[in-house]
Amino acid sequence: MLGSTHGTLTTHSRPARVVACGEQPPHTVHGVSDPPHGGGPHSDGDPARDVDRDVSGRPLHAHVPDLDRFFRPESVAVVGASDSAGRPNTGITRQLIAWAERVGARLHPVNPGRDQVFGRPCHATVADLPEPVDLAVLLVGDPVPVIEQLAEAKVKFAVAFASGFAETGEDGAAAQARLAEATGRSGVRLLGPNTNLNAFENFRDDLTGPAIALITQSGHQGRPVFALQELGIRLSHWAPTGNEADLETADFLSYFTSRPEVGAIAAYVEGLKDGRSFLLAADRAARNKVPVVAVKVGRTEAGARTAASHTGKLTGADGVVDAAMRQFGVIRVDGLDELQDTAALLARARKPVAEGIAVYSISGGTGAHFADLASAAGLPLPDLPDAKQAELHQWIPDYLSVANPIDNGGHPVGDWRGRKIIDAILADPSIGVLICPITGPFPPMSDKLAQDLVDAAEQTDKLVCVVWGSPVGTEDAYRTTLLGSSRVATFRTFANCITAVRGYLDHHRFVAGYRSPFDDAPRVLSPSAPKAQALMRPGRQLSEHGAKQLLRAYGIRVPREQLVTSAAASVRAASLVGYPVVMKASGPQLAHKTELGLVKVGLTSASQVRDAYRELTDIARYEGVPLDGVLVCQMVERGVEMVVGVTHDSLFGPTVTVGLGGVLVEVLRDVAVGVPPFGEDQARAMLGELRGHALLEGVRGAPPADVDALVEVVLRVQRMALELDGDLAELDINPLVVLPRGQGAVALDALAICH
Repeated sequence: MLGSTHGTLTTHSRPARVVACGEQPPHTVHGVSDPPHGGGPHSDGDPARDVDRDVSGRPLHAHVPDLDRFFRPESVAVVGASDSAGRPNTGITRQLIAWAERVGARLHPVNPGRDQVFGRPCHATVADLPEPVDLAVLLVGDPVPVIEQLAEAKVKFAVAFASGFAETGEDGAAAQARLAEATGRSGVRLLGPNTNLNAFENFRDDLTGPAIALITQSGHQGRPVFALQELGIRLSHWAPTGNEADLETADFLSYFTSRPEVGAIAAYVEGLKDGRSFLLAADRAARNKVPVVAVKVGRTEAGARTAASHTGKLTGADGVVDAAMRQFGVIRVDGLDELQDTAALLARARKPVAEGIAVYSISGGTGAHFADLASAAGLPLPDLPDAKQAELHQWIPDYLSVANPIDNGGHPVGDWRGRKIIDAILADPSIGVLICPITGPFPPMSDKLAQDLVDAAEQTDKLVCVVWGSPVGTEDAYRTTLLGSSRVATFRTFANCITAVRGYLDHHRFVAGYRSPFDDAPRVLSPSAPKAQALMRPGRQLSEHGAKQLLRAYGIRVPREQLVTSAAASVRAASLVGYPVVMKASGPQLAHKTELGLVKVGLTSASQVRDAYRELTDIARYEGVPLDGVLVCQMVERGVEMVVGVTHDSLFGPTVTVGLGGVLVEVLRDVAVGVPPFGEDQARAMLGELRGHALLEGVRGAPPADVDALVEVVLRVQRMALELDGDLAELDINPLVVLPRGQGAVALDALAICH
């Protein structure tokens, strides 16, 4: 038996009348239909531009800046260059000269107080340069005046190292706004301010294979990934974005996905400048099947405060950030060690041929421990078929388990049997990844085991991983054999291996079925939009009656109900709605009716209805709550209570939430978030994230719920969120009762707040 948990009521005298609300037609699973494509409210007459924007005016395709001349300039100006001993600019100038020589760029010092810098002719201003330059490095405290000079000289890119901007507070934020405005007028693309020399590091050119491109907002946090070169893993680019007054993480992400040498992108993100730009860039990466691995700080309140003070950007609600990344295939990890290991694996490993994982060790305890951790992380460890186990027992004693994990007991590793065991495991069609944890060196067996794994990896298209657990890390089997292989992925901890392999499987599963939600995002308003917009009350909360009218405009089913303003009208309404009924006060200031006693459930007679009307209006009058009337509603008794809502995120705009409803939403907080646009598959994936998802499948004899109807409501609410983005600040449908399969879903209560 379900009543209301939200609503709005206020009491004032009106003539008796009945307002018929009517029941909505059965749901469909096709969403609100779109009219034929046309100009729409955001049209500027250019059809191509219309196609590139959704109904809320947001772009639908990533902007990809041409950064070739930033990373590989032919000519560079260093403004503020110095060779005076003890000056910070001197060390930077020296490093830039060395970098320019490595990349074959001509470097021109600029400083009005010098004729030469390190033996090179020095020019007083940018205007005095002997040739146009691609990149200007600004070693000055206030880059704004120089930006204007660069514009006149038609310089393409600039880097500003100066600090003291948005990371310092309000005054710094104002200074950064002036810098951003000057940059926008100039046409120069700016990296920084508050950045560093990481883009001009010495990248090794003797390494081959797919590379990692690195994006960091704090330069020091990229050091572990950059150091992967010492392990033979190639890096191609490093973008230290700093405060992102102009160029931002999304720009570099979009650019790196188009580079043929980039096998994976690793990012350390403290805050996002613009959520939409980030999603479009992540979408581009997913389309191009380029894996993106990210550390995003700000999971905790303390972390969010620190991140904001460091970069001066919004960190966003972490649950929304997490959902957005997952929705667009960004692999989020927690630590820099996980970032480097996961990015390295994804950059180098081939596409999996199967998802099953085999754990192979010389110790039953080691194998069981790893298998427990892997299973807890959701990695699939299938039992090997009986025939495969019998094959393995040719070389492994019968008393040892070879079902998976596979325990060889140790001795077979040291002779000819070791390689045969590895080859037999890899030959099983259900196995796509072989993981061998080696907890410590035990020459000569560990040496031979490592070599057998490397040799087998060269002969298979499957992934071979080794966890080298020795704390020393100087052993020849590790430093030479394992790290010398481009086919074996070597880790130092169980946790990092599990995180990386899970990311590897998740990425390839995601991109294999990826369809960009931006392709199907609505370009023009549906017929529902003008009906809904007429109901909005700027800056106000709608009554429950008003909120339900909003739902009706988008085809979301509500109970049979009528709004009345007299006891006599309530009795007539009850006979039309049909007993038993629920009665609820309705007004624009009511959010929690039940707590005030403003809901009456299970009324079965005219006398009960009449008394309930009087009691509800008396309570509202006593509480000083104005009403627009009392709702007489159909009582819905069977179904799963859910909540579907809309909130506005500071980074991503409108977001859609679905979860267990009623009082459970506050007690369990079991909700999933989706960032529009998304399609039916993502809506179903959101339901799958809920801990209480089993309730929808039917438990303790309850019939399965109409999940199709629930998905349809989520998609309609998403459409509402997009089309009413400037009008609707918040929507809460709670409870949405999902009836047994085939019977639909009914919104028993709703709260809507207008911008």
